[in-house]
Amino acid sequence: MKEALYYKKKGDKIQCVLCPKLCIIADNKRGNCSVRENREDKLYSLVYGKAISTQVDPIEKKPLFHFLPGSLAYSFGTVGCNMHCKHCQNYTISQAKPEDLPGIDLSPQQIVDDAIKKKCSSIAYTYTEPTIFYEYMIDTAKIAKKKGIKNVIVSNGFINPEPLKELCKYIDGANIDLKCFNDKFYKEITNAWLDPVLETLKILKENKVWLEITNLIIPGYNDNLKEIEKMCLWIHKNLGNDVPLHFTAFHPTYKMMNTSSTSSEILVKARDIAKKIGLNHVYIGNVFVEGGENTVCVKCGENVIERIGFSVEENKLKNGKCGCGEKIAGVWD
Repeated sequence: MKEALYYKKKGDKIQCVLCPKLCIIADNKRGNCSVRENREDKLYSLVYGKAISTQVDPIEKKPLFHFLPGSLAYSFGTVGCNMHCKHCQNYTISQAKPEDLPGIDLSPQQIVDDAIKKKCSSIAYTYTEPTIFYEYMIDTAKIAKKKGIKNVIVSNGFINPEPLKELCKYIDGANIDLKCFNDKFYKEITNAWLDPVLETLKILKENKVWLEITNLIIPGYNDNLKEIEKMCLWIHKNLGNDVPLHFTAFHPTYKMMNTSSTSSEILVKARDIAKKIGLNHVYIGNVFVEGGENTVCVKCGENVIERIGFSVEENKLKNGKCGCGEKIAGVWD
């Protein structure tokens, strides 16, 4: 347990200002995420140093395709989340409370030491929402940065600007889950809303954090092609054409067991829309589509990185450039 960052007094209660929910918390009560508790007018993180899952993953699993391809990421997370998505694939930990799953005692220093021991090039804050274990994440990231290990977040993007800007000093890459492009979906399916996520994307880009976006397409919920077009136009206008976009397939889980899996056809249509708008690097995941995970040179059309699943089969880039001389956007060393 550690005193939390980003809270203030609010009458006889305290208010957490870490995420846009701005929870007002009475004594001995917790915020919406279930892991931040008011104890005698101080807010505490109940998950500091309590990792619920640790694993060495290929960086492609995040997914990050333009960030040290073929390298290993030391991945960890805690229980809790500030969203309550009906389709969460990690709901057994994201919707759990600290007393339900106490986790493994691992200090930030121990995580960094283990990452070095296991020859990981980066540490990924993932599995659940890293915003809710902010103190644990930032302390780990500071140590990792000093040791030359890169830091990446896999996040829903639902965080306030001030803590995000501070975090940007220590992280090198991010994959943000842009779940849909309308508030109705966000409110009904995730218990959150869209605007803060869009603001997060802009802040990450402005602070030169390498950014990739995932959009999980769920049949009957966010598969409207006009809406997908609007999302791609927003990315084009606000983030530029070099931000990789991953369209991924939904498979029934949690509270959406009666929803169909996503067809490869809708993912291909979404990719075609994005590419027509001008986005340079658009991928298809969670279902096999020929060439759907390959990185292609914008200038000559050559496959510069070929992937199958999370495995890099061939990487033809030299110093981040295609054989034709074209520079491919990304973090390559």
